[in-house]
Amino acid sequence: MNSPSLLQSSECRAVQIMSRFVVKLGTSVLTAGTDRLHRPYFVELARQIVRLKDAGHEVVLVSSGAVAAGKERLGVNPHHRSNIPLKQVFAAVGQSRLMHIYEQIFELYGLQVAQALLTRDDLRDRRRYLNARNTLTLCLEQGIVPIINENDAVVTAEIRVGDNDNLSALVAGLIDADLLLILTDIDGVYSADPRSDPNAELIREIPVIDERVWAIAGGSGTHRGTGGMQTKIQAADLATRSGVAVVIAAGHEPDVIVRVANGERIGTFFPATTTHPDARQRWILAETVRHSRIVVDEGATTALTRHGKSLLAAGICEVSGEFDRGQTVRIFARDGREIARGLTQYRSSDLRMIAGLRSSQIVSVLGYDYGPEVVHRDDMVVLSG
Repeated sequence: MNSPSLLQSSECRAVQIMSRFVVKLGTSVLTAGTDRLHRPYFVELARQIVRLKDAGHEVVLVSSGAVAAGKERLGVNPHHRSNIPLKQVFAAVGQSRLMHIYEQIFELYGLQVAQALLTRDDLRDRRRYLNARNTLTLCLEQGIVPIINENDAVVTAEIRVGDNDNLSALVAGLIDADLLLILTDIDGVYSADPRSDPNAELIREIPVIDERVWAIAGGSGTHRGTGGMQTKIQAADLATRSGVAVVIAAGHEPDVIVRVANGERIGTFFPATTTHPDARQRWILAETVRHSRIVVDEGATTALTRHGKSLLAAGICEVSGEFDRGQTVRIFARDGREIARGLTQYRSSDLRMIAGLRSSQIVSVLGYDYGPEVVHRDDMVVLSG
C-alpha cells in the first residue's frame, strides 16, 4: 500500500502530557519472545509505572498471558495446539499465577495492584458496565493499579480472536482514559507485513481508520498470543471514536511507556476523532458489532444527521452482517460514509424482512413489533453529518 496520507507523518501531532493511561500488554510482550513469562520485563514494567505515578498519572493495565502462564505452570509445550476447553483450563491455572507475579514484583516498587476479570457481557449490561466503571475509578483514586484480563476461563470465541485488544479499548472508554497504549511485538502498523515484505514502511500516524487501513490488517499473531493487527485496528477504531487517542508500539522498546507519556513519537499514533462522549454514548459504542451494516437512503441520512430523528424501517435500503436485538449496529449512507451507530430494536433477520416498509406494516410481516423505531434517537451516536 502506498498511500501518502497514511505514510506521511503529521507535523501537527499534539505533544502533551496525558493524565490517565490504559496500557495493553500482549502475551508476546510479557514473554519477551520466549515461551515463558519473562520476569525481568515485569520488573521493567513496574519501574516505568512508578515513574508515571510519580509524575501524577494514573495507569490501568489490560494484561494477556493467563493461558501462557497456565501452560508454563503445567509444563505443557507452548506450541501445543489446544481446543477451547483446554485453553480455559490453562487460563484457570495461569490467571492466579500471572497475578501472583504482578503482585510480587510490583510490591517491590510500592505498587498495590487489583485484579478485575471482565467479559464483553459485563460491559454489554448497563448496570454491570456502571459497576465496573465505579470500581476501576475508585481503585485509581486510591492509588491502586487495576490489572484487567478477559475472563478466559468462562469465555469461548474471545480466546480465539485476541479480544484483550478490544477489551482494552472498551476499558479506555469506560474510564475516560486520555490514551490507550497497545504494546505488541512489532513497531506499529506497517504499510504491508514487514515479516514478508522488505519494502514495508512504518506508518507514523493514521488520522482516519478507513478501508485502506482495514486492508492492511492481517490474520492472527504468534503461537504465544491470539491477537493480530486486525484486532488492534478494531481496538483503535473503538477507542478513537470514544475520545481516546491510541498508540500501537513495540513493548521491547526501552522506556516505551514513559516516552509515550512524554509525547515522544513512537510506533503508530491514532488521534481521537471526537471529544469524550457522555457515559451512555460510550456504552453504546462499546457494543458495536464490527461487521454489521445498515445502509439508509438520502432521506434517512438527512433525518439522522441533521434533524436528530430516529431510524425507521422505511429508510433502510440494505442490511448485512448478523446481529441480535439490543446490539449496536453501524449505519451507513449510500455513498459509503458511516454516519451513526446505535442500539437496534430488531435483529438482522427481521430487518431484512421489513427494510423499506412503513412502520404500520411491521406487524403484518413479522407477526409482532418492538415499536416503530429501528434505532431510537436516544440510543444513537451520530458520527458524521
